[in-house]
Amino acid sequence: MKWEVVIGLEVHTQLSTQSKIFSGSSTAFGAEPNRQASAVDIALPGVLPVLNRGAVERAIQFGLAIGAKINQKSIFARKNYFYPDLPKGYQISQFELPVVEGGSLTIQVGDQEKTINLTRAHLEEDAGKSLHEDFHGMSGIDLNRAGTPLLEIVSEPEMRSAAEAVAYAKQLHSLVTWLGICDGNMQEGSFRVDANVSVRPEGQQEFGTRREIKNLNSFKFLQQAIEYEVDWQINEIEDGRKIVQATVLFDPATGKTRMMRTKEDAHDYRYFPDPDLLPLYIDDAWIERTKAGMPELPAAMKQRFMSQYGLPAYDATTLTATKAMAAFFEATVAAGADAKLAANWLMGEVSANLNREEKELADCPLTPAMLAGLIKRISDGTISNKIAKDVFGAMWAGEGEADAIIDAKGLKQVTDTGAIEAIIDEVLAANANMVAEFKSGKEKAFNALVGQVMKASKGKANPAQVNELMKKKLS
Repeated sequence: MKWEVVIGLEVHTQLSTQSKIFSGSSTAFGAEPNRQASAVDIALPGVLPVLNRGAVERAIQFGLAIGAKINQKSIFARKNYFYPDLPKGYQISQFELPVVEGGSLTIQVGDQEKTINLTRAHLEEDAGKSLHEDFHGMSGIDLNRAGTPLLEIVSEPEMRSAAEAVAYAKQLHSLVTWLGICDGNMQEGSFRVDANVSVRPEGQQEFGTRREIKNLNSFKFLQQAIEYEVDWQINEIEDGRKIVQATVLFDPATGKTRMMRTKEDAHDYRYFPDPDLLPLYIDDAWIERTKAGMPELPAAMKQRFMSQYGLPAYDATTLTATKAMAAFFEATVAAGADAKLAANWLMGEVSANLNREEKELADCPLTPAMLAGLIKRISDGTISNKIAKDVFGAMWAGEGEADAIIDAKGLKQVTDTGAIEAIIDEVLAANANMVAEFKSGKEKAFNALVGQVMKASKGKANPAQVNELMKKKLS
């Protein structure tokens, strides 16, 4: 039997406000346990929550960026459940009327584009954190995260593979960091993914029973967890067992999921409107002010890069994957570099070196002006592409700017026709067999001869001139 995978993601993005969603407590990461949990955060008697305007504005920005409906009236509810790290015994969230409704994201999987629709994005507060590692036979509770503002982003169950789910999560991560509404730090818990996974026979319309994989904090784990869960569910069904709706955890050490608890439905949480919070009203003027302050979005920038700089779609997509990459590219072009060459070097040598050294673009040892200086020397024929890679390596190692390295190492390209002809004559005289092979119709011999000339010139001869002069000599 052929099976179809059905995946929907719920992503918790921590909003980039300095204070919590209903109190003035700090949201800074890394404080000593329980130093940032105020009376409001733990709902001591007599305290009242006050909504953080900055959290609402970040939710509006997200809704506008995905083409969603901004509900001008939304309501906060109490979601009741009992966990040690939930100090109130309930979580303030949004249920029936979320702030953001609908919208979509377009993802790229291989050479295929697919649009994933979103159900909603709602504001809520985070819970605290249970600590197990430092206690023997006991658990500790750190309530610093309690009350931290979250935007929970819920997709429709429209992804059909782990690859699609990862592409969607990456696209979402790129968007929220681009907007600046979330720092995207997955290790610190700023961007956490829950994956709802089910399988059904191919062609069946009815969904299978889903299991929710909680708190995945890396794209690698997201892929591994879904792939394992899919195989597990298919094997269970084919062995005659039923899937029970449940919440599961993924263990990176074993690569397996394990059940944490049977899954609750919405009615199990006994949602009801929070009596301490009035409905949230967002007028047209607020939406327009927020829209005016938003940065250029990746999709719009991609189209602009194609029209303004003449870049192909692939280049424009890659360069607008992050705001840092896009800004570096534009600064390099502004410093005088050819746009296509700037794109090639950023996507090629720069990215390769950063990946190898596990660095971010912010830590790149080259500035846009330095990269532009190298590219200009390629464009004006001062150095060849091959020598440019050597110069780039020296620049990366901190040896200075392109012009200084080229002068210090004597790397200027040989463009003097007489000098190149002299080298060609020496190569032809020393490789009579190759010359005979070329004249007998073997085209590869020509490339071999050109290679010998480039080697003899230590890579300094202008390749175009070498090709042209070699053809004349052999004609």
